[in-house]
Amino acid sequence: MRPEHLRLDRLASPIGEVLLVTDEAGRLRALDFHDYEPRMLRLLRLHYGGQPLETGPAPAAIRAALDAYFAGAPTALGAIRWATAGTAFQRQVWTALVDIPIGQTVNYAGLAARIGRPTAVRALGAANGANPVGIVVPCHRVIGADGSLTGYGGGIERKRWLLAHEGAL
Repeated sequence: MRPEHLRLDRLASPIGEVLLVTDEAGRLRALDFHDYEPRMLRLLRLHYGGQPLETGPAPAAIRAALDAYFAGAPTALGAIRWATAGTAFQRQVWTALVDIPIGQTVNYAGLAARIGRPTAVRALGAANGANPVGIVVPCHRVIGADGSLTGYGGGIERKRWLLAHEGAL
């Protein structure tokens, strides 16, 4: 369901200012880093059309959960309600990302097998890269087949920080 209102808030974090886009129901619709704001705005236009983005506070529960996460309580992210647009396949991938346990990683082929689509590795990689709610939907937990830290929308250094923060490195 398309939201009627989208609100943009900003949150300080140890890895840079985080942009939070929420809807009128208090669900997180997008999370990105300040230096990737143009990409986030493109994704919002793609998923929600030319809907205006208002400035306003994100729900206190979302801000508190993210603050707790960055302070060392990674399970706090589970309290955040989120919703996305996207294709059925993308939403399937994003839901599967949430099932990757904190402190663990999986490679693209492993994740494709988990969703029952073992030959869809490239499509899965594209869906992973289009994840609009990074960190909360932990696309950073997907790594290369050789264990390398492959691309991350927020940059490899942020991916490294997130994985170390969660105990995966």
